[in-house]
Amino acid sequence: MQAEPARKIVATEAALAALRRLRAEHGPLMLFQSGGCCDGSSPVCLAEGEILLGPNDLVIGELAGCPFTIDREQDARWSEPSFLIDVAPGGGDTFSLEGPDGIHFVARPSAS
Repeated sequence: MQAEPARKIVATEAALAALRRLRAEHGPLMLFQSGGCCDGSSPVCLAEGEILLGPNDLVIGELAGCPFTIDREQDARWSEPSFLIDVAPGGGDTFSLEGPDGIHFVARPSAS
């Protein structure tokens, strides 16, 4: 995994509050921008180290102490996106940690 200069990864206060609550409950976390399986293109929140990151994964920012990672090829296809991370009602279709709370993280284009 390689880190690149942080791009604009921002979050709503609701998303930051959810991340802080999840960190208090589960310990260190990571966010991985899904590339289209399961819940579409939603950020997946996992316990740190729950998935192995490889040389094609990029950490492109941090939210509430949680690294935000995306696949290098997906990042290039999306033209190096910037994201606004938010929460929406309803559990997602993935194993993301916020699902049991009746919410799911969503990524929207960020106004730069």
